[in-house]
Amino acid sequence: MSTRSRNMWDSWTSSVPALLHSSTLEPCRDLAAAATHLARAALADQYMVYEAAGGVWHFAAGSAVSLTAHPATLTARAAGRTWTAPTDGRPLTVFSDALSALSAAHGAHDGGRHFYGWAAFELAHLLHADPAATGDAPVLHALIPSVEVTLTGDRTVVRAADEAWLRKVADLLAEPTPRQRPPKETPWDVTERIVAAGAAAYGDAVSRTVEDIRAGLLEKAVVSRKVPLPAGPPVDFTATYLAGRRANTPARSYLLDLGGYRAAGFSPETVLEVGENGRVSTQPLAGTRARGTDPAENERLRAELLTDPKEIHEHAVSVRLAWDEMAAVCQPGSVAVEEFMTVRPRGSVQHLASRLTGRLRPDAGTWDAFASLFPAITATGVSKRSALQALARHEEGPRGLYAGAVFRGSTGGALDAALVLRTLIGEGNETWLRAGAGVTAQSSPEREIEETCEKLRSVAPHLRYATG
Repeated sequence: MSTRSRNMWDSWTSSVPALLHSSTLEPCRDLAAAATHLARAALADQYMVYEAAGGVWHFAAGSAVSLTAHPATLTARAAGRTWTAPTDGRPLTVFSDALSALSAAHGAHDGGRHFYGWAAFELAHLLHADPAATGDAPVLHALIPSVEVTLTGDRTVVRAADEAWLRKVADLLAEPTPRQRPPKETPWDVTERIVAAGAAAYGDAVSRTVEDIRAGLLEKAVVSRKVPLPAGPPVDFTATYLAGRRANTPARSYLLDLGGYRAAGFSPETVLEVGENGRVSTQPLAGTRARGTDPAENERLRAELLTDPKEIHEHAVSVRLAWDEMAAVCQPGSVAVEEFMTVRPRGSVQHLASRLTGRLRPDAGTWDAFASLFPAITATGVSKRSALQALARHEEGPRGLYAGAVFRGSTGGALDAALVLRTLIGEGNETWLRAGAGVTAQSSPEREIEETCEKLRSVAPHLRYATG
């Protein structure tokens, strides 16, 4: 880091208020409802609810302190001031430098200072493929919150920049659950019209991708389709999140209004998890069958999934590449497959799942691991570079938040990044769903269309709309 950059980040971090005030409250009976209630209260311009591992929920809010990276520049904000730095086409590096300065200023002990953010899928083009395909939209955004709430079954911990935030949160959590008429459920026929939208065009894209694979251009690509939702009535993101979380079994979930995006999602897997001790893991899921209310049918589909050559091949190549990406940043001999090809239920579908772990090299940091593993191989393809080029040919428009990451991290070096799938996304006046399927040489358009429908049913039936 140059002296000029160091001075700029020192100036920024000196303007970031510390979370000096804290309180411990009684546990909430319904953690999902409590976190959603805080989100609905509109405490600040930006917020995130993040459901982490082990039944721990986090809520963060604020607007004064943030980092936003475009391909060419990174903008930092704090205390009403703005700092801008060039990225030279390496926004993740400059983003990491800013967070390192924050760590130096606010300390890494006891977990350090937390940040919440997202990475857009188009960051992948800068990391692995053609920088010209990135576009000029933001690729990274992080909020350093003014108030952070951690909810567990044992207690509720609130940390804030001042006493006023503590009182606001305590008052909100003390409120009785409001008696509101539940939003109308989405009728079955409406759900099916939503999930079927654009299926024919998607089948054509699958066919073109199979031709590329058979021509030797790549081994696998995860081709997706966007499903725009009608402009009215507007979707209620908080109600959709709560309804969807009741019905799903995600690895992570999140509800956010952050950096220009709104999202309510039920992620089936993590891109990566990094501990402060340098342990890193990733959880590729590839291979899919439907999952419904009939246990016998679910078991039949599970057995079919475990013996389907196409699904097994798709999963195995994903694990192979994830291994290579882990090995690039981990100590020699430390990468291991701790779980291989088990079946995980994820809402309306079930997936083949594996988990790989390793130990970061002394010269590799958290964001080096992120750069190696992002975007998840299960949302791009093999090879990653060739798959990104194929997606640019066969998908319409940028993915944006879809197949990127939503994350919670700390200046102590921890990072927990969820893959953005099974997610309702909003930007400006647009709201949409998106789903994809892994395309290999054995793929048929009909089966891949049905797989996207199965995945869309994890969210579409739980859409709730604003009333009155």
